Amino acid sequence: MKNIASILAENTRRNLALQTDYDPITGHGGCGNRRLVGSEWLPSTLLSECPDYPTLPPEQRRRLRVRHDFEYWAATSATIRDKLTGQNIRFKLNAPQRRLLAVMEEMRLAQKPIRVVLLKARQWGGSTLVQMYMAWFQLVLRMGWNSLICGHKHNTSRAIRQMFRLLLRNYPDDLKNDDDGETLRFANYEGSRDIQQVTGRDCLVVCGSSRSEDAVRGFNLAMAHLTEVAFWASSAMHDPEDVMRSVLGTVLPEPDTIVVLESTANGVGNFFHNEWLRAQSGQSDKVAVFVPWYEIELYRQPVTDPAALWACLDEYERRLWDEGCTLEQLAWYHSKRKEYSTHTQMMEEFPSNDIEAFSNTGNCVFDLGQLDLLRQSCRPPVLTGDIEGAWLAPGEAHVVEQPNGPLQVWRQPERDGTATHYLVTVDVGGRSAKADWSVMAVMDIGDRRNRRAEVVAQWRGHIDHDLLAWKAVHLAQHYDNALLVIESNTLETEYTEGDGGQYIMSVIGQRYGNLYSRSRDGKGHRKYGFHTNRQTKRQAIYALIAAVREGAYIERSHAAIDEMATYELTRRGGFEAMPGHHDDILMTRAMALQVLTQLPLPHPVLTTDDRQSILKSY
Repeated sequence: MKNIASILAENTRRNLALQTDYDPITGHGGCGNRRLVGSEWLPSTLLSECPDYPTLPPEQRRRLRVRHDFEYWAATSATIRDKLTGQNIRFKLNAPQRRLLAVMEEMRLAQKPIRVVLLKARQWGGSTLVQMYMAWFQLVLRMGWNSLICGHKHNTSRAIRQMFRLLLRNYPDDLKNDDDGETLRFANYEGSRDIQQVTGRDCLVVCGSSRSEDAVRGFNLAMAHLTEVAFWASSAMHDPEDVMRSVLGTVLPEPDTIVVLESTANGVGNFFHNEWLRAQSGQSDKVAVFVPWYEIELYRQPVTDPAALWACLDEYERRLWDEGCTLEQLAWYHSKRKEYSTHTQMMEEFPSNDIEAFSNTGNCVFDLGQLDLLRQSCRPPVLTGDIEGAWLAPGEAHVVEQPNGPLQVWRQPERDGTATHYLVTVDVGGRSAKADWSVMAVMDIGDRRNRRAEVVAQWRGHIDHDLLAWKAVHLAQHYDNALLVIESNTLETEYTEGDGGQYIMSVIGQRYGNLYSRSRDGKGHRKYGFHTNRQTKRQAIYALIAAVREGAYIERSHAAIDEMATYELTRRGGFEAMPGHHDDILMTRAMALQVLTQLPLPHPVLTTDDRQSILKSY
C-alpha cells in the first residue's frame, strides 16, 4: 500500500515537470537548437544565415524570423478556430503539437524528406499542426510548392483546407502581399472546386479522396497530407496502396517535401496499421508518432481529496500512475470512464499507447499487447533451405541449404542424447502462386513438464498435395520421427471419389508409424489427419488464444505474429483472416496446441543420478 504523503510528494514533482515556460514570441521553450540574443531565443539557423540580425530594422527582422521559426510565425501570423470557444485565435502550439513539430523540423533541418505516420488520440490538433506546417512552406519558404489534402471523403479534405482559407483571410497585412505586391489569397483554378491556387505564391492546394486516386495524377506535388487513412476503403475498385503509389509517384524524395499519413486507429490489418508497424520497426522511410491521451493538456481535472481518489482507482489506473501519470490526469480519466459502458470503449477513444489504440478498435481475436510479448522471442532463422528425401520410401531425410528456400530452421534436432519430443503440423493450401500457402510447423514439445513448447522450424510454399504429404513425412523423420499431424479437409474434399484423401493418408500411415489419427471408423480402420470443422477450429483457436495469453509457447516467426494480429472475429461468431491476409501459419500453431491437449504426458526421463537416488531410497 502506497503512503498518501509519498504519492502527493511525487505528484507535486510530476506537475512541476509538466510546467513548461513556453513563449513562441520570445522563442523560450521552442523546439530545435536556439540561442539567447537579448530577450529572444532565436533559431541557430537564423543567426548563422544573418549574424547581424539584432541590428536590422524590426520589419526586416520579422520577415527573416518567420522564415526560420515556425512557432513564431504560427503565433503571430496563423489564425485557427479554437475548439472550445469557437473563436478565431492565433495558433500557439500545445505540447503534443510541439513534439510532432520537433520530429518534422529535425528532418527538415537535416535536409531530409519529411515523412511521418501519425497515430492520433482525440482533440489535440494533429491535423491542424500538419496543415499549418504545410501552409508555412507554401506562404513563406517555397514558391510553386503544390500540396495535396486527401481524406477518405472529399468533405474531410475540404474541411481541412478550410483551415488554410481562414488563415489567408486573417493573414497579417505586413505579410499578406508578395514581393511584387500581389495579395495572397485563394483563387479558383480552372473552374475546379477541389483545386485552389494561392495567388502570389504560384502554388496549388488540391483536395482529393481515397476513392479517386486519379485526382492526384497530373500535378507536380511537393507535399501530401493524407488524413484518416485507417478509414480509407479497400475494395476491388479502390485500394489505399494504389492511392499511396499515386502520391509517391509525384512527391519526390527530396528536401522540403512532405508526406504525412495521419489517422485515429480503426482496427488492425488495414493499410494504415501496416504502415504504422513498418514505420515503428524502422522498415519504412517514415517516422512513427503517437500522442497518448495524458499528453493532452485538456485531459486533467483538479483533485480535492487525493486519498479518496487513490482509494477508488482500479489496477489499470494505478498502473498508469506507475507509468508516470499525475493524480490530476487520473482524476480526469477515472471520471471520463463513467461515460462509457466498458473500459474497452474508453481505451478506443482515449488510448494510453499504440497497442491500446489498435487493440480496442476492430474485432481482433488476439490482444496486441500479448502479441508484442510473444514477438520478443522471434528471430531470424539459422538456416534457410528445403527438406529432401526419397519419395515413397523410408529413409534418412536431410536438410539442404538454399538462400530463398521455403524451409526456415531456428534449431536443428538435438543429437546429444537430450530427451526431446517433436510435433509437426501441416496446413494444406493450394498449388498456384495465388492460392493459400501450405505450411508445415515443427514444434519442440519437450517433456511438457519443465519447459514450454518452442517453434524450431517452418516450411511455407506451394506444392502438389501428394508431394506436400511426403515432404511432411521427411520433415517429421528429420526431427526424430515426430508426431505428424496433417490437416485433412483439403485432401478429403479434393479426393472425394474413392476416398482418395484418406487413401493418401493411409499409405503414409503404413510407411510412417507416427501419423496422427483422430478416430477409427466402424470397421476399426484409423481415420488419419486433423479434420477442421466449426467445433475443432474453435477449440484450436481457443487453445492458441490461451497459449498466447499465458506465454505457454515460444514463437520464432514474425510472420506468425503478423497473422495473429490480422485475425478477427466475424459477425457470425467465426474466425478468419482479415481481407488480404492469411491464417495458414497461425493454424499450424493452433492445431499443434490443440493436439497437445489430447496427448498424455510422456514418462519423465531419468538420469543416472536420478536412478541412484531412487535406489538409495529403498
